[in-house]
Amino acid sequence: MTSHQHQQDLPDLRILAVNSLLLHEQHDAQRSEPLAMRLNTDGVLRNPPIVAPIPDEPRFVVLDGANRVTALAALGVPHVVAQVIDYEDEELILETWYHLVSDLPREQFHHAIDDLPGVALQYSDLIRARAELARREALAYIVYPDGDVFTVLVTGDLHQRAARLNDIVDIYKARGKIYRANTDHVDKLLPYYDAVTVLVVFPRYQPAEIIELARVGARLPAGITRHVIPRRALRLNFPLSVLRDDWPLIEKNGYLKDWLKRKMANKEARFYQESTFLFDE
Repeated sequence: MTSHQHQQDLPDLRILAVNSLLLHEQHDAQRSEPLAMRLNTDGVLRNPPIVAPIPDEPRFVVLDGANRVTALAALGVPHVVAQVIDYEDEELILETWYHLVSDLPREQFHHAIDDLPGVALQYSDLIRARAELARREALAYIVYPDGDVFTVLVTGDLHQRAARLNDIVDIYKARGKIYRANTDHVDKLLPYYDAVTVLVVFPRYQPAEIIELARVGARLPAGITRHVIPRRALRLNFPLSVLRDDWPLIEKNGYLKDWLKRKMANKEARFYQESTFLFDE
């Protein structure tokens, strides 16, 4: 930690009941199941999930870490150490990942979407599609490698629209490869990926919508929301044995407080201001 780092800048880490955490997105079984095995083997929770309090409730919405929470629940671990953030923090950014899909025939994908109940595809262009998505007149839009653009049109409330998004992702998640992208300029992505089928562009959500999704039990497809968290806690490596134990929650939080004090006293905590690229994820 740098000498000018203030106490109030430290992340708010707490031990919470796993059953008090609500997901706003689907977990990915291909990731959560191996993660459960790794947690068991390593005996530590490496990175705490990110959660935000639900106003006027004792529950929290998981902003990042759905697979970790699901893995812990599958292991029967009753508690988790989580980083609690203020969802109204001006430094917090909520963005959206798009899905670049490869290794799936275009015709198969296009017909599968067109055959979904209550879904219609409308030929468009990039500017109009962006505008319709921003106004929520479109559920999403798709961009093919040749530049063809189609908007995905549906009716329904937030819950129903989330269900249709899951239907769309289900078309390709088991039959194609998915890469995350943050641009809708498909031509800029083509040099880096082979056999590209389509780019699926999702709407940008507001924090209130994320909370509402969690409260009503609706879930977005896995990995389309991206929360940029200020002062994020990483590499905590908190012992899983403490989370497994049957101590009262208040005692576990007391243990966490002392454990963090030791980390600070031993100068094991460091704050890095600069942005970085990681090449070993």
